[in-house]
Amino acid sequence: MKVSADLRAFAARIGHDFGQPDLLVQALTHASIASPTRPDNQRLEFLGDRVLGLVMAEALVRADSTAREGQLAPRFNALVRKETCAEVARDIGLGEVLKLGRSEMLTGGRRKQALLADGMEAVIAAVYMDAGFDAARALVLRLWGGRLDRAGDTAQDAKTALQEWIQARGHPPPDYVQVARTGPDHAPSFTIEVRLASGESARAEAGSKRAAEQAAAEALLERLEGTDG
Repeated sequence: MKVSADLRAFAARIGHDFGQPDLLVQALTHASIASPTRPDNQRLEFLGDRVLGLVMAEALVRADSTAREGQLAPRFNALVRKETCAEVARDIGLGEVLKLGRSEMLTGGRRKQALLADGMEAVIAAVYMDAGFDAARALVLRLWGGRLDRAGDTAQDAKTALQEWIQARGHPPPDYVQVARTGPDHAPSFTIEVRLASGESARAEAGSKRAAEQAAAEALLERLEGTDG
């Protein structure tokens, strides 16, 4: 299958030479432009999410032989959440090569976090299907780069850290509210808002409620610590 110059350039950016370039095309095809002869990337996204999870779980265990499950879980969530996948996608210009329908094009689909994250997971699956797990692992570790090292900086999860910050100042505990749930049943996306009695709040989106709560807590804690004093 012949691919366009922009897709060849994208493959070069991620460092993988596709033996089956149709997999890359599918990974970058959104449902808004899919057809019976042009499958979308949802099935690859489903697979890529699992491949990414295994790569990160393995990498975290290897990186810290003494960490407990309670320490590994928040690091894992930070690495695989939708926000992080979308950040990586932006780093490699994935949005520029997404194949979108007119409606998504008009509403800024190339910049949407959910579409970028889904596309990133689908690309991981495409590499896995094309060349196997070792190639997919190498891709993920290469693209995630220093994020893996930074995930080990803090053993304490964000929700616990936020709780302790609030309690130390005599305030009631935060509330975590689900404000949205989108995506198909096999790959849902949850938006969680953490709210304080004093009025401060922060939102985050992730593929599980737990991960979204952690991300929201982390965002709010960073804001509070930045203004504390």
